Amino acid sequence: MKILFYGINFAPELTGIGKYTGEMAQWFAEQGHDVRVITALPYYPAWKVSENYKNAYVTEQWKDVTIYRTPLWVPEQPSGLKRLIHLASFAFLSIPTLLKQWSWKPDVVWVVEPPLMCAPAAVTFAKMVGAKSWLHVQDYEVNAAFDMGLIKAKWLRGFVESCERWLMRCFDRVSSISGQMVKLAQQKGIDKSKIISFPNWVDISAIEPLNDISPYRAELGISEDTIVALYSGNMGGKQGLEILAETAQIIEQKGIVNIQFVFCGNGAGRANLEAGCAGLKNVLFLDLQPFERLGELLGLADIHLLPQRTDAADLVMPSKLTGMLASGKTVLATATIDTELGHVVAEEAKCGLIVAPEESDEMAEAIIKLSNDSDSRFIFGNNGRQYAESKLDKNTILRKFEQDLVRVL
Repeated sequence: MKILFYGINFAPELTGIGKYTGEMAQWFAEQGHDVRVITALPYYPAWKVSENYKNAYVTEQWKDVTIYRTPLWVPEQPSGLKRLIHLASFAFLSIPTLLKQWSWKPDVVWVVEPPLMCAPAAVTFAKMVGAKSWLHVQDYEVNAAFDMGLIKAKWLRGFVESCERWLMRCFDRVSSISGQMVKLAQQKGIDKSKIISFPNWVDISAIEPLNDISPYRAELGISEDTIVALYSGNMGGKQGLEILAETAQIIEQKGIVNIQFVFCGNGAGRANLEAGCAGLKNVLFLDLQPFERLGELLGLADIHLLPQRTDAADLVMPSKLTGMLASGKTVLATATIDTELGHVVAEEAKCGLIVAPEESDEMAEAIIKLSNDSDSRFIFGNNGRQYAESKLDKNTILRKFEQDLVRVL
C-alpha cells in the first residue's frame, strides 16, 4: 500500500502524538509498504523548533520513510488564540506539500486530530486522487477547547461543532483510542460502520519490568528504600499538574521523608509546576529523557502519577498510561470510575488506585497508603504488565490496523 500520514507531530518528538505516529510509520515501512509523511518541524513539547532544523520546507529520509516537513509558527507561551494560529499556520503551509503528492497517488490518506484544521485539505485531496481517507482522533480538540476554557467565546460552540460533525462524516473511516472516545464519535453522528477502535500501544519488549534497581536512583541520589512517585511526560494544560505540587506540599508538611517526587518532562505547564514546588525538598525535576532510557526511567517509579483534569475526562486518553502499565509499576490516577481512565486503572487492568480529580488531599493519602503497602504495589504492577502484554502489544494492534486499512481499500 501507499500510505500518506498527515499530521503536525512526528518523530523525533518523544511524547504524545509524535511518538505514536513515528512508531506507526516505521512499522508500516518495515512491513514493505510505501510510506510518506507530511508533518511539521519538531517543536513539541518544548514549544520551540528543534535547533537541528531551520523553520523551512525540508525533505528527509528516516527509517525507509520519506518525510516532508513544513514550516509553522510556534508561540513561546501558547494560549487559546495562539494555539489556533499555530495550528492554522501548519494547516495552510502544508497544503502545497500535500498537493505535490498528486503524482504519487497514495492509496490511503491518514490524518490525525489534532489538528482538525488539516482535515478539510486531507479529505478533499483524497477524493481528488481516488484515495481512501481516514481520520484518527487522539484528542477531541473542539470539545476540549471549549470545556477547558481555551476558547471563551461560547456562542461559537454550536457552529464549530456542526462544522466538525460534517467534516468527520466526509471521511471513509474515523478511529479513536478508547471506548468512550469511540462512543463520542457515534454521538457526533458518524455512521457506526465507519468507526474503528484503534488504541495506543506499547512496545512491551522495549519497556519491561526491571530485574535490578533503576540506575536513575544512583544518578539522582535516591536511596533504595525511598518511595519514588514519578510523573513523566508532557507538561501541558490537560494534565491538571497543579495537583502534583499541592500533593508534594501536603506530604512534606506531614513530615514524611521517605517519599520522593520526580517530575520529568517539558511543556507549557512546567514553569507553573516548578513555581508551585519552590522550596520543596521532596521534589526533583528532570527534562525529558532519551527514548533509549525510557524503560529505566519508568522503572524508577514505585508509584506512577497520572493526573487528569475533570473537564478533560473522556475527551483525551493519556498516552503515557501504556508505558506505565508495561513497566510493571503501580498507577495512581485522578479520575472517576465512570471515565475510561478510571475504568481501565481500577477495574479493567486493576493496576492501581484512582482518586477524585483536583483533590490533592486524597492523592496525598493514596500515596502514603501505597508507600506503606509493598504487597499491593507488587500486585498492581503485575496486573498492569499482564494487561499491557494482552491488550496493548504494538505488533498486535498495528497488525489489526493494517488489516483494517486493507478492508477499507
